Amino acid sequence: MLYLAGPMTGLEEYNYPAFHQAAKDLRGQNFEVCNPAEEHDGDQSLPRQVYMRTALENLLKAEAIVMLPGWQRSRGAIFELQVAAALELDIRRYVPGRPPAELIP
Repeated sequence: MLYLAGPMTGLEEYNYPAFHQAAKDLRGQNFEVCNPAEEHDGDQSLPRQVYMRTALENLLKAEAIVMLPGWQRSRGAIFELQVAAALELDIRRYVPGRPPAELIP
């Protein structure tokens, strides 16, 4: 399973459109994807720690993490990347406009 990580806090619609597009592209290439924007039925009103706990649970099940554009400015995505590195997961970047299966290191 691929776990999507990227910026949400402070962005319009919590950046859900970017997460949904990446998930759609990757699923179109037959990847199993965990999209945090789909968790909690898309509810955006819960405390941050609830989302982070869910993120960690899902990340522990993943084979790879896919970093969305802007991840470098996200505390949560940086933390998820650190956990993924500690777990020795495959780490890839998603680049819009590239073929969806072309995840680059």
